[in-house]
Amino acid sequence: MTHPNLLPPLQNIQSPDLLQERLARLKADFPDLFTDEGKLSKAELSRLTGEEGPESFDFKWWGKATAKRQAFCPTNATLRYDAARSVNPEQANGNLIIEGENLEVLKLLLNAYREQVKCIYIDPPYNTGNDFVYKDNFAEGQQAYWAQTGVTVDGVKMSTNTKTDGRFHSNWLNMIYPRLLVARQLLREDGVIFVSIDDNEVTHLRKVMDEVFGEECWVGTIIWRNVTDNNPTNIAIEHESIICYARSKGELPLAWKSENSEIKKKLLEISGELIQQNDTQEELEASYKIWFIENKKYLSSLDRYKYIDKFGVYTGSQSVHNPGKEGYRYDVLHPGTGKACKQPLMGYRFPEKTMKDLLESKKILFGDDHTKIIEIKVYANDYEEKLASVITLDGRTGSYRLRDIFSELKVVFQNPKPPQLLATLIEQSTDNGDLILDFFAGSGSTADAILSYCSQDNFHRRFILCQVPEATDEKSEAQKAGYKKISDITIERVKRVINGYGDNPQPLQSGFKVFTLERSAFPRADFAPDADASHEENLQTLKAFITQKEASLFSPLEPQAVQDEVLLKCGFQLDYQLSPITDMSEGSANQVYLARDQQAPPKEAIVCFDSHLETSTLEWLRKQKGQRVIVLEAALDTTAKWNLHHDLGDKLVVF
Repeated sequence: MTHPNLLPPLQNIQSPDLLQERLARLKADFPDLFTDEGKLSKAELSRLTGEEGPESFDFKWWGKATAKRQAFCPTNATLRYDAARSVNPEQANGNLIIEGENLEVLKLLLNAYREQVKCIYIDPPYNTGNDFVYKDNFAEGQQAYWAQTGVTVDGVKMSTNTKTDGRFHSNWLNMIYPRLLVARQLLREDGVIFVSIDDNEVTHLRKVMDEVFGEECWVGTIIWRNVTDNNPTNIAIEHESIICYARSKGELPLAWKSENSEIKKKLLEISGELIQQNDTQEELEASYKIWFIENKKYLSSLDRYKYIDKFGVYTGSQSVHNPGKEGYRYDVLHPGTGKACKQPLMGYRFPEKTMKDLLESKKILFGDDHTKIIEIKVYANDYEEKLASVITLDGRTGSYRLRDIFSELKVVFQNPKPPQLLATLIEQSTDNGDLILDFFAGSGSTADAILSYCSQDNFHRRFILCQVPEATDEKSEAQKAGYKKISDITIERVKRVINGYGDNPQPLQSGFKVFTLERSAFPRADFAPDADASHEENLQTLKAFITQKEASLFSPLEPQAVQDEVLLKCGFQLDYQLSPITDMSEGSANQVYLARDQQAPPKEAIVCFDSHLETSTLEWLRKQKGQRVIVLEAALDTTAKWNLHHDLGDKLVVF
């Protein structure tokens, strides 16, 4: 006897439905905001926010609501492994290059990579009036949409965004907004995102990112000063902006690593030696003064550390000031004159008890007399350098670098970002083993920066690049050289960096896997019910549709695609490993694996991708209680499915 009403739910072939997920989380935390029918009450929301009228401070543009909905709608697509274009896949260590429309790709990464990315860097197309802008027309119908998003061999359909279009800014915002909404889901709690932008959209981008990440999560804006603009009649435009936001600003370290870390290390070494060699404070100060004068020019921004005592070298900081508002008021007496020292303009930032503790521990520096504001003693051991707000680097170095790699071509890519610039951002914000994402990969500068500038022995960062297969210009050297799509250049560049290039190639011990955005391998993803037919009629049509197409699903060409899609949508990262299980019942023709990826902690499951499961295999699987088991729906009849669910419960995943 079977119990169809108790059968386990079929695993959804879509990416997560973020709309329903957000509603469910809201209902779980605030059930009073929902009606008895379970619908969100707009009236209750209005009461909650205290709105009394239609006026509000908001950032709106044409198409915003549709763009936001697009971000949270699931996708039926999948990612398919491309072995021919992968490089040293056994050494990939999680490095991926994905060819496809990036909004769909980001959604597909959610199951496995949500809150796993430490740093996102993107250089989206600038809104100059001639750049290509992505068009996300989900309503065009499936064939038109798939042709547009990169599944077909001809690449994607793009649209020129002209300044004569009244929706010039809206078009660009509708492109970037949903991608940022999904990308935020991928960031770790201590993760950051850097976005390069020029003056055309920098103001609008700040507003969008305030909405997506929260105004309080803005970390700062870095100015990249690149090539001097020699226009004599206007203000010189010789910079671009790099806007930085955190997923949660409170989770960021107080400061990021910097190039001064080696200088700090040297200061700590020399101070330790001098403290051991000198018995008195006077001798210690004299010895350090000689060393400091000789080496000051090498100390960079640490040249302020010109004092020393038995605890190490130090400087004075005016961080006793209370910034922006009235602070604490009390007297701090000068040890020489006995009079109260001059107070900061807005008072002290510490309460009086904290100040007494600092005085007792001799952490306060006094001026020659009471007319000087006191300072706090800051030791080099506590020094952390913040990322510079202005970076000066000739933008042409990006083109020079690309020309060195593609020596056979004069011009490969217009205005590629210098890897040195990206390496500065990545080194500051990431550590060994961290994952970096770039979903506007372009020529592949981000991967080049990670491989060439950010990796040392036993210290490696991982990357995921995504690039839409946009066609290269028909008249370009790249097109003539066989690079039909921008993504071909992306892949080839990273390949050459790894394999070595030029007269003295330097191969790297690294690799990457290539995946392409494709239709789902499962035929039910392509089925569209008839709105005029009954539920029973559509169900019968669906069964016939699946039966007709199952032969292609389990053809010899499809196993890799099936297992990639199943495991990705079950939350396994694409660096998963399959280990054959050999301790099953003898004589079984089914191949069963243990799937495991490199997450921390790693995700594991027993999986079988066969279209039919023998009785002995089913009995063995029923005994694997406590272990997650993934099988295909086509391999089970109703009875087998119910029996497995009875023994394994929620650990059974039927795809």
